[in-house]
Amino acid sequence: MKYIVLVSRYIVGLLFIISGLIKLNDPVGTSIKLQEYFEVFAADFSSFFHYLVPASLFLAMFLNVLEVILGIAVLAKFRFRLVAWILLMIIVFFTFLTFYSAYFNKVTDCGCFGDAIKLTPWESFTKDIILLFFILILFWKKGEVSKDYNPLRLDIAFGALTLVLVLLGRYAINHLPFIDFRAYEVGTDIPRAMKPSEELKYKYIMTRNGEEFEFERYPTEADYEFKELILTNPEAQPKITDYNIWNSQGDYTEETFKGNKLVIVIHDVKKADESSFEEINQLVSSLGQDIQPIVFTASDEASFDQFRHGVQLAVPYYFADMTVLKTIVRSNPGIFLMKNGTVMDKWHYNDVPNIAEVNEILR
Repeated sequence: MKYIVLVSRYIVGLLFIISGLIKLNDPVGTSIKLQEYFEVFAADFSSFFHYLVPASLFLAMFLNVLEVILGIAVLAKFRFRLVAWILLMIIVFFTFLTFYSAYFNKVTDCGCFGDAIKLTPWESFTKDIILLFFILILFWKKGEVSKDYNPLRLDIAFGALTLVLVLLGRYAINHLPFIDFRAYEVGTDIPRAMKPSEELKYKYIMTRNGEEFEFERYPTEADYEFKELILTNPEAQPKITDYNIWNSQGDYTEETFKGNKLVIVIHDVKKADESSFEEINQLVSSLGQDIQPIVFTASDEASFDQFRHGVQLAVPYYFADMTVLKTIVRSNPGIFLMKNGTVMDKWHYNDVPNIAEVNEILR
């Protein structure tokens, strides 16, 4: 039995550490996922969850740090009785959460491993069921696993570790994620990523007289009844399917792929950091003829027009989906540089580059 407990400790501990560190790399992304859950719960259970939306970033940091600390505590047998209770409460809650999302198709990606590993709702639920099994073993044997230790020394060590993790998370918030797992990472050729890597192949599931058949082409016989169309090579699907840019004159998507573009991303003018526009405007004014500055925003035209006059941002602006803009860059405002549709670099508003840095990247 002790080997089962040992395996359970390592599986639970390592999974919590990996999951927590991946999300701590991008606390803003975790907060976006929490907001999605809060909106679902507000609609399905109580409007109270709307009040949690402003606290989503704080909660994201708290949960991410807690996840790493719990994982290390399991491996180190630190305060194991308390840790076992916390683990059990967390996994029961998240098992319900993932089941609810999967069964009612509410949230299509749980965000369990951030953007690094995408899980379908049912895969997330299965993962939580497996974790629940191992955590129940640890909870059952918590008295045997718990050990004597120097409380002061380990308490100080875990306190220091918590502080380090909080500082890492704050750095990712005030700058950008250390590692970008999203579809618009630096080096991405957006036009190419919008196309399938190979021809998409499908199979048609048809029925006739209660019997099921599969075809690579749609059958011409009239007595077949269509049931389902299945993609047989999903790995060939485009990485990017939602990049669309437009203005009042029409679609501007293809134009963004021509030449050098310095794109200022403003998710929402109501939440944008206005103090950063002094540096942004200085950068814009220093650009040569070879670099075109433009703005992407998800705000409505009237609101943005008023905003840009307030911050004196004399740059052509276009519209995009809010989710796309938050995926491109986690900062509001944020900056990203494109060369013929390829993402060359990104910056948080706390790290606005100078013209020398931009020119160096475009060489």
